[in-house]
Amino acid sequence: MNTYKLISIIIPVYNEEKYIAQTLEKVVSTDIFHLKKEIIMVDDASTDHTRDEVATFIQKTNEHITVIKKEKNDGKGAAVKIGINRSKGDIVLIQDADLEYTPHDYPALVEPFLKYDADVVYGSRFYGSKPHRVLYFWHYVANIILTIFSNMLTNLNISDMETGYKAFKGEIIRSIGKKLMSKQFGFEPEITARIAKIKNIRIYEVGISYQGRTYAEGKKIGWIDGVRALWEIVKYNIFTN
Repeated sequence: MNTYKLISIIIPVYNEEKYIAQTLEKVVSTDIFHLKKEIIMVDDASTDHTRDEVATFIQKTNEHITVIKKEKNDGKGAAVKIGINRSKGDIVLIQDADLEYTPHDYPALVEPFLKYDADVVYGSRFYGSKPHRVLYFWHYVANIILTIFSNMLTNLNISDMETGYKAFKGEIIRSIGKKLMSKQFGFEPEITARIAKIKNIRIYEVGISYQGRTYAEGKKIGWIDGVRALWEIVKYNIFTN
């Protein structure tokens, strides 16, 4: 337990004025085994009032949050890479800004590091008994297909490769950080491929809850991203060192 003192929480955000203050409030208020938090928010050139909402939250709460403002929108992967390379935590956790994933699951994600010396922990939407909002059937099918295809090439038995909740030992993810190439949603298959190539890596999964959004509520990922992910699984497992 004494090995881990600081957890870095990376929050990539793009046009989330409706949810970002709620997300930050939950991130700040959730206790994670008394670990100190380093919160790094990377704004991917939002065009709405996201930045104003963040500034207001910081002013009201006086919380220390590192805010990195990009002037060009490159995608989630590019934003996460910046956050990873700026992080200092013993554990680094990725938090989406839209509250589809709740910070209340942080203890479950961190526990394998403390109890089992995990190197990587994936939060699975398809494992465990926590609440899951029922939404799109074909999204579910696409996630299963992408996960199975990824597993075939990595030889891992992950149940949810595309999960937005991933946590890593800091030194491991920062050693990979500068190599990351995907700028958009390909971060998920790329990081999975890269960690699978590390000898004797200790990967764990835990069940998490999931409050998915509809497109009317602001969901951004689409079928084109799914098609692109198939190629990225091949690219990062076979053609990339």
